This record gives sequence, C-alpha cells and structure tokens, in this order.
Amino acid sequence: MKIAVVTDNGQTISAHFGRAPYYLVFTVEGGAISRRELREKAGHHPFAGEHHDHDHHHHDHDAHGDCHEPGHEHGTGPHAADKHARMVEAITDCQVVIVRGMGRGAYDAMQQASITPIITDIVDPEAAVRAYLAGNLVDHTDRLH
Repeated sequence: MKIAVVTDNGQTISAHFGRAPYYLVFTVEGGAISRRELREKAGHHPFAGEHHDHDHHHHDHDAHGDCHEPGHEHGTGPHAADKHARMVEAITDCQVVIVRGMGRGAYDAMQQASITPIITDIVDPEAAVRAYLAGNLVDHTDRLH
C-alpha cells in the first residue's frame, strides 16, 4: 500500500493541497512503513504561467489568490478539473492522500481517481500515516473550502 502526504518541505503536512509542491509517499508493507519517497507535485502556481487565448471570461480570486470560475465552488469547474487531474498524476499508485486542507474540487478529483483523500489536523507526516494505519485518523471534511 502507498500513502501520499501533501507537503511543502518533506517535514510537515501542508495546510493547502493546491499550493504544496511535493508529495511524501510512504510505502507500507506488513503494516509497517518500509520506504519514503519525495515526489514533485503540480500545483496552482506552475499553471499561472500557462499561455491561453484571451477569448475567455476572467476568474474571481479569493482571499488566498486562488481562482474561482464564475458559477463554481472553489477549485471546481473545467479549468480546475484539468489542474487537479495533473496533480493526481504523480500519485496514481497511491491509495490514500493526506493533507490538512483542500478545496472541494481537489477532494472530488482524488475520489474520482480512486484515491481516498483525508483531511487531518496532524502536522507530522509519519504520525498521520501511523494514525491512518491504526484506524485512528479522522477525516475533517469540515476543512474543505
């Protein structure tokens, strides 16, 4: 089994899925962590420089500077779905992804990719993985934004 943890630095779980540049992937064998691997993760910022035509409607920005397509929740809509699909690519071999905060669109994208997203209040990646393995990791869906 593989469990991905979203991280900014490889040391703590990121509070925001979309902005974090890495996944820390834990391989679990026989109920114990056997390997850790830091993988690059596509985020909102790399997409900001993408070229596109100007025959589109402009997006609203929230207090975090994240785009919202008119008529859609945070992180939802066709443009966001494409970004989320690219964010999932690095962890298609994982069964679970753990983060401390994420938008509804990213949460849904993980579920559609058959990856269970879990929003935790635990900061330490290994402690969160151990809590998951023990069946004690609470999914704080109230932290979806």
